[in-house]
Amino acid sequence: MSAHTSASPKPIRVVVADDSAFMRRLITDALTERGAQVVGVGREGDEALELCALHRPDVLSLDLAMPGRNGIDVLKELRRIGSPVAVVVVSAFSPAHGAHAVEALAEGAVELVAKPTGAALAAGFFVELYDKICLAAISRRPRPPVAAVPATRSAPALRRAGGLKRAVVIACSTGGPKALASLVPALPPDLGDGTVIVQHMPAGFTASLATRLDGSSGLTVAEARGGERLTPQTALVAPGGRHLHLHEGGRVTLGDEPEIGGLRPRADITIRDAARVYGERMVLVVLTGMGKDGLEGARDVRRAGGRILVEAEGTCTVYGMPRAVAEAGLADRQLPLHELPGAIATEAA
Repeated sequence: MSAHTSASPKPIRVVVADDSAFMRRLITDALTERGAQVVGVGREGDEALELCALHRPDVLSLDLAMPGRNGIDVLKELRRIGSPVAVVVVSAFSPAHGAHAVEALAEGAVELVAKPTGAALAAGFFVELYDKICLAAISRRPRPPVAAVPATRSAPALRRAGGLKRAVVIACSTGGPKALASLVPALPPDLGDGTVIVQHMPAGFTASLATRLDGSSGLTVAEARGGERLTPQTALVAPGGRHLHLHEGGRVTLGDEPEIGGLRPRADITIRDAARVYGERMVLVVLTGMGKDGLEGARDVRRAGGRILVEAEGTCTVYGMPRAVAEAGLADRQLPLHELPGAIATEAA
């Protein structure tokens, strides 16, 4: 899911903030080699804020564990003063770091890159970091005003298969944790025939995402472990690093098949399973994200007679995944984020 081909021809201007001199050097060199312009480097939160004020970069590469103000404090201060800089969190994983990273994403950080561990400073980390820096820069482009958008296709009256409720699959990527933090708490505590969330996120961090959503939602939100069955009271989050499969009766299993398009979990896999199992008794919701994951699954949903809602461009961090579905003529409705909870509840009831 490379993004740099869509970025501005001008070099992306980046400030790098990390408490490790080793990581600062590695990140700076890697970004520079790939064409970014690193305009400032700092080791403390206050220094990161000063560099952003001085250089007005496009993107801030932000470590969370720094002396003085930590990364969360920096992010909150940037938002308080209305800074337009896009933030990419670069974080080591531990239960505590995972929770802080998810908090940063819910607070408005655009993307998350997991720091490699030990000797695993593989080239893949730097490729991923640069791609996500490019995504963050894209997210700063002006978006249309937030407003309801007409359906891409004529939306027929709501249909019910034998009066049965619909299962819900929510797919998202870049900007997804922030969107989910708004959407999921606004959903009813008893939703349709059950809910699955596929959010592109590194392995280890999805448990923290589920815990954060669970604490603010009427639904019980948990990271899927395999072996569960969907229930109306529960939303299961696909774990980072594994594909989530659905089977008859709403049974969930996890798979370790190779990444598809650099993604594991891949939303298309879960959506296609849901379309096969639930047919017209499902509703697909595609939120903000880069790329086209969800498009092929949406084709199966359409063939099976299910319903498809997509987030409107005006509230998307990156209007990629919803755009792909809408431009293919598959969306029944396009709605801004704040209107989606009511629409989902109505469609799933």
